[in-house]
Amino acid sequence: MSGRASRWSEPERASDGGSRYRLRDLFTPLDTLLVSGGDPRLALDPEDRVNAYGCAASPEPEIWNFASATASTISQAAYDRAALAREELMHKCLFDEVEVAFDARCEDMRDELRSHLQLSPRVDVVFSPSGTDSQLHALFLARTILGARPVTIVVGADQTGSGTIHTARGHHFSSMTASGVAVRKDGAVAGLAGTSLALPLREVAPGIAMRADADAAVLHAVEATIAQGAPVLLQIMDSSKLGWRAPSTACLDEIARRWPRKVQVVVDACQARLGRRRLRSYLDRGYMVLITGSKFFGGPAFSGALLVPKGLSRSLDRGEGIAPGILDYAGRCDWPVAWTALRSRFERRPNFGQWLRWEAALAEIGSYYAVPAVSRAEMLAELATGIDSMIALSPSLRSIPTPTAINTADADDEEFAQATIFPFTLLRDGKPVSIAETSAVHRALARDMSDEISGSTADREVAAQRCLVGQPVRLERQDETPQAVLRLCVGARLVTEAWSPDMTKARRNVQHVLDRIAHVLVKIELLLDRGAAATVPVKSAFEV
Repeated sequence: MSGRASRWSEPERASDGGSRYRLRDLFTPLDTLLVSGGDPRLALDPEDRVNAYGCAASPEPEIWNFASATASTISQAAYDRAALAREELMHKCLFDEVEVAFDARCEDMRDELRSHLQLSPRVDVVFSPSGTDSQLHALFLARTILGARPVTIVVGADQTGSGTIHTARGHHFSSMTASGVAVRKDGAVAGLAGTSLALPLREVAPGIAMRADADAAVLHAVEATIAQGAPVLLQIMDSSKLGWRAPSTACLDEIARRWPRKVQVVVDACQARLGRRRLRSYLDRGYMVLITGSKFFGGPAFSGALLVPKGLSRSLDRGEGIAPGILDYAGRCDWPVAWTALRSRFERRPNFGQWLRWEAALAEIGSYYAVPAVSRAEMLAELATGIDSMIALSPSLRSIPTPTAINTADADDEEFAQATIFPFTLLRDGKPVSIAETSAVHRALARDMSDEISGSTADREVAAQRCLVGQPVRLERQDETPQAVLRLCVGARLVTEAWSPDMTKARRNVQHVLDRIAHVLVKIELLLDRGAAATVPVKSAFEV
């Protein structure tokens, strides 16, 4: 059912020949490398030269980015760092084997990521092509930690990545792995297949709201699973596609008290919209954490990582046997150097695309945390207030309320006490428009629509501006027609680019961001009013 693509089809090469082969790969054009080493979602459309999220491989500063819950275009600074990193690795490879130099660079990146996130050196970092790949890594490690095949309980299954329905059961989430292996989507990953339970976060009642009984539902699911004799891998949500978080800390404390050593928690923090104190708190509790550099931080899609607290990592090298299917989802350099026994089972297979995307993401992460904490919090608060007000004033938009649990912020939230994802439905005559029209508006926002909009010069100028917003999220509703919401997203780059030590200038820059968001909302109004979005070819639609 699977076959390794020719690039990785040969057995381990002799060190000199293999190094020459892989060094040659580094001379591939940078744009090509940046979209390599991932699954088919990274592929560029042959005509538009953008991926499934509407993003090109090189900087496009003319596009306004408010889509960080989905993906952002690469910035010039991040692109420049990737180019420099490749040049430096080429130089080092003249004096050492490619794999040795690459391994050393990956260790340096682990140190840099820990430094930016203020994590202990005892936290291990497992790199991957995407947060979805990292979910498979977490399942693989959980089996070793728990000593048995766990049942995966996914909190917020209705608001996580589309691949989670597959990875939670240890199944392939695409037709091709990042290492170039052709597989059957939803087929079992050898040695990892199991069962899962999905817990949605949306309330069953009409409307769009977070369920009030999330904690009770989680406790019941864990209790029922353990009563059947199976350990649990509990994937909790922080934060979802709509910015929701569950279960509560009190619920997690109750789980730890009632079922010690029977539940391993992994936090879906792929959006990276959580304070560093909260992140450290999760790791201190012994939880694994899924993050990416390509959501809030604004690095290019995809760049995933699994953070593993030292208390867990100590047991990994003692694990006997290995799920053979995981060998297609990682190379030796993805695992920390200290994990010697585990690393020895994997091929020496540098993933240059994954590495360069992380180099770009680290440029964004470093720039964001170089902004003083007080300024980050103030700017996010000002942006949140402005966006909420503008959505409320628009006759064609209806905001999705933030759950009460998230409004009750604590010190661990830091600047993320403020919302950074602003979901809304599109209305016509007070009623939600169809999923198809919502998707059409999303596509049209990313295009110059000036030729399709008749009216004043000002209207055509508004329609001409290309902008990215978070792709539609499909919401199933009991006894009602399914609905889709769009999302305006505040990402790290908006803060980084707006900040200035001159507070007057910083405030002016934040207002400039809000002016752009107002422009986006006016374009949405025009598209809905003129029906122009329907003229965008469906072939360029992004997946709902």
